[in-house]
Amino acid sequence: MDPKFRPLDHIDVPALARAVTEPWFNQTLCQVNDSLVRLGVVEGEYHWHQHDAEDEFFYVVNGRLIIELDGRDSVELLPGQGVTVPQGLQHRPIAPERTTMLMIEQAGVQPTGD
Repeated sequence: MDPKFRPLDHIDVPALARAVTEPWFNQTLCQVNDSLVRLGVVEGEYHWHQHDAEDEFFYVVNGRLIIELDGRDSVELLPGQGVTVPQGLQHRPIAPERTTMLMIEQAGVQPTGD
């Protein structure tokens, strides 16, 4: 959860993503005010979860991400697309292929959900 980079550090997202070997990787890159910018390199399904007090923003760099939403239609994100999942909404990210994404969340969020 601790940021890997400090202000003014150069962050090379493609190089970081290329180095990932795990099927589900999540790293906090930096903190901007009260929010964290996180890198996800994922393939497969994550569990259903929610964040009771925080919204969560997903932005796909490459690959494809489907976010299943409790009681709503799923959202499919392609490269260059993003969506905010509002606080309290159960959701489950699914990456049918290796996907690199950036997430913005409030500092102190539990990435696994509340």
